[in-house]
Amino acid sequence: MNTDLSRIEPFEIAFIRPPTENQSLAFRLTRNCYWNHCTFCPVYKFSPRFSKRTFEEIQNDIQQAAALDRLLDAQMDWDADLFPKSGGALYQKAAQLIQQINSARQAGGREPSPADPPDPSVTDDPVLSWFLQWVKETPTIEDAVNHLLFWRMAGKKHCFLGDADALILKPELMAAVITEIKTYFPSIERFTVYGRTATAARLRRLDELQAYRQAGLDRVHFGIESGSDRVLKFVKKGETRTDHIEGCQKTKSAGLSCSVYVMPGLGGMTWSGEHAKETASVLTEIEPDYIRLRSLEIFPQTPLARARDNGDFTEADEDQVVEEIRTLVSEIQGHTMLLSDSASNLLDINGRLPADRETMLARIDAYLNMPERERRLYSLQSRINAFEGQYGGLSEDLYDALSPYIKGGRLDLEKIPNHEAERITKHIRAKLMP
Repeated sequence: MNTDLSRIEPFEIAFIRPPTENQSLAFRLTRNCYWNHCTFCPVYKFSPRFSKRTFEEIQNDIQQAAALDRLLDAQMDWDADLFPKSGGALYQKAAQLIQQINSARQAGGREPSPADPPDPSVTDDPVLSWFLQWVKETPTIEDAVNHLLFWRMAGKKHCFLGDADALILKPELMAAVITEIKTYFPSIERFTVYGRTATAARLRRLDELQAYRQAGLDRVHFGIESGSDRVLKFVKKGETRTDHIEGCQKTKSAGLSCSVYVMPGLGGMTWSGEHAKETASVLTEIEPDYIRLRSLEIFPQTPLARARDNGDFTEADEDQVVEEIRTLVSEIQGHTMLLSDSASNLLDINGRLPADRETMLARIDAYLNMPERERRLYSLQSRINAFEGQYGGLSEDLYDALSPYIKGGRLDLEKIPNHEAERITKHIRAKLMP
């Protein structure tokens, strides 16, 4: 292959995407979020302003990704017995390719692709610094190569098109982008996007949503968060329960799969019951293909954090959040799949409604019936497992916090006092990607 490595560039990656799309090939059709008023969301509060990308910009990214993918394909023996069992060998070869590209760029008078400069507004906050290191406006060659590697290891079948609401784009652009991606990446079988229910309900006609489906789009992920108009107004979601119902029903009518996210805890202690019941009511009306639980985590420097600190919002404790999930499982009618696929959740509650309702309720009640001490230790162990699953091991600060309770390489939870267990649990939760 006679590729000039000095001309290789990284492509922009949609880093914020649903957990089910973590290993999807992810291109950006827009940058960031045009709404960006949700009080609970930290994602785009520290990013540049929203912008739409031109087809030429997106096309260039697709072609740069394809050039990198060809190099990655040539670098590795994808049919060897070691794949996909020996990830270490693949990562090592990917690292060699990254070094070759950066060396060629430097030899050609071009510096290695720069990383994002640190944001002075968040560098002094360890939680935000940790969170935002995974969200990059300017990916490096290393980011791009590893992104393609993960996609290949996952089977090369899925693609996510970001950022926050692709439904604001004309179906003609969506069709052109998907056609271009299929040209260079013919193995892709599923295309998904984030959407806002208000966009689907108010901006897009049914025939336009059908045009997305005809273009090759398969699924829309909606963050509906709550079915309570009072809660939606308080958190400045910019949408109503009517938007949620009409937008999702119209999306389903267009032949698109509908996946919705709800946020247990978002009503705080004040509106906890209303939040759960009204959300169950909306989900019954929608009957989406998937309901995904994403329990509230309040991030520093968000408007919701300020509301909590000012006494305008009282955070629901973990047991109350579990009670809300119990209400959802009990009261949602219709046929749908309920999934706990976010690291923010305490319990793994997964199943099909109504068939698995009793099994899920039994798991919830088993937790609620534990003595308080057992619930606290269960919460800590659950979050340790989530962190290790998400990042591959404990970070140095978490290991230091747990080290007094590690004997012979094993963590002895029984030695941890309740107050310390709660403190470490909160620390871990703040570092989990939702």
